[in-house]
Amino acid sequence: MDRSHDIERIVVAAQRLTRIAAAETHNEAPAAQWRTLSILRTEGPLRLGELATASRVTQPGMTRLVGQLADAGLVARISDPSDSRAIVVEVTPAGVQALEAWLVQLGEALAPRFADLDDADWAALTRAAEILSARVASPAVAAR
Repeated sequence: MDRSHDIERIVVAAQRLTRIAAAETHNEAPAAQWRTLSILRTEGPLRLGELATASRVTQPGMTRLVGQLADAGLVARISDPSDSRAIVVEVTPAGVQALEAWLVQLGEALAPRFADLDDADWAALTRAAEILSARVASPAVAAR
C-alpha cells in the first residue's frame, strides 16, 4: 500500500469512529455543531463566511446554525474590529464546556472498542495521535 492510501484509511476510520460514537452516545446535536465549536475553539473568532468554508457548509446553512448556537449561548456574534459592518462569531465559555463534555462522551463511547489493546498498540496510537495533531495544527506544516 502506498502512503496516501494509509492517510485515506486514517481519515475514513476517524470519520467512522465519530459517527459510531455519536450513535452510541445518542446525542441529538448535529455533527456540524461540534465541528463548528471545535473550529472556533481552535481558530478563534471568524467571520461567518470563513466559518462556513472551514466547516464545509453553505453560508445560509452556517447562518442558521450560528443562530441556533447563539440562542443556546454556545457562540456569540460580535462586531468585526476591522470592519464595523461585519460580524465575527466566537465560541463562548459555555460553548467550550459543551464541546469538552462532548469530547469526553466520544472517548467514553469508544473506549470499549480499544479495551483489548496492549501497551505496544497504545503506544502506536499515542504516537499516531501526536503526529496527526501536529500535522493539522500548523498551516506551515501543511504547506511543506
